[in-house]
Amino acid sequence: MSRKPRHSSSVPDADNARAEPEPVLRFAGVGLRYGRGEEVLREVSFALDAGSFHFLTGPSGAGKSSLLKLIYRAERPSRGLVTLFGQDLAVLPRRQLPLLRRRIGVVFQEFRLLEHLSAFDNAALPLRLAGRAPKSYRDDVAEMLAWVGLGSKLHAMPATLSGGEKQRLAIARAVMGQPDILLADEPTGNVDHDMGLRILRLFVELNRLGTTVLIASHDQDLVARSGMPELRLDQGRLIAGAAA
Repeated sequence: MSRKPRHSSSVPDADNARAEPEPVLRFAGVGLRYGRGEEVLREVSFALDAGSFHFLTGPSGAGKSSLLKLIYRAERPSRGLVTLFGQDLAVLPRRQLPLLRRRIGVVFQEFRLLEHLSAFDNAALPLRLAGRAPKSYRDDVAEMLAWVGLGSKLHAMPATLSGGEKQRLAIARAVMGQPDILLADEPTGNVDHDMGLRILRLFVELNRLGTTVLIASHDQDLVARSGMPELRLDQGRLIAGAAA
């Protein structure tokens, strides 16, 4: 897996090069409620540097999935500020969302595979959307699917796959385009222990190539084995994590 060019429109001058880099992601006093219910996130503030790797942990119902939704703009905060790549997501024009989302890889709990596409075509989707010719990525996609244990399922349709196979396919799709930031919501929840460790190695390798990684997980063994820092939520509040 080779590193793709980073998204940049200019070369920084000497003064900017010496300045502290802007965090790739920042939450400042963020609250989120659905409808008129109580807030599911309360006064959440943290910042992640580009190229960092964090786990998002906490008990069921702590707000982990809701926090991830704010990052890929499936939801907007009720209050506070969320910035990604220096952009305020709450006011980002809708027409700019597709371009932004091409820089984000997301592993959803519910997979969100396209049922009319084969496993190969689902995994290749980020590359197709980026305008790459099929012949330029055919071998890469096949290699990735083999890595996640789906080498014999290239032409299988999602309806014929087990839950664990769908999970692995969703992971392959999310990392295939080497996104600038990877968000994974319980990515090892439907796979066995050995495959979970294999997937962790894949995420670590992607991170070494420059991708910022944020993984929501209940798997404390996986978190401990990784040695990576945690952002820990409890009842919608961040009780441990990166300083804003």
